[in-house]
Amino acid sequence: PLISMFETSFSWHNYLMTLSIIPFMWMAVIIIVLLAQKPAIVLKNQFVDKHDSFGAQITVNILCNVIIISAIMTIIGTWIGQRQISFAPFYTYFNNWPRNFGIAFAVEALIAQPIARKVLLFKHIHLAN
Repeated sequence: PLISMFETSFSWHNYLMTLSIIPFMWMAVIIIVLLAQKPAIVLKNQFVDKHDSFGAQITVNILCNVIIISAIMTIIGTWIGQRQISFAPFYTYFNNWPRNFGIAFAVEALIAQPIARKVLLFKHIHLAN
């Protein structure tokens, strides 16, 4: 919804319209995440060595995943949001992608990954006991 609000302006009408497309957007995100995993790993391996620290590995992995996913979702997300396939996202791609990447990277690095690591930590602690 945040990216949509930047694109269309902040209003209740736009927010409610955005909520109606979220299920379709999540399906697209899940598919793109699954398809982007292998290319992101290949890209990550170009920048880090297998002996680099866990922090370096995960940070570069997050960066590579977000680059690929945000690049694709900048186009597909526009199509889903506009409910039509057009060339419009290609015309505004280089204006929109940096903003989309920044928001996606911030959410992934500051919210999603820390929560996921905590959940896995608690899971491992629970399994160890």
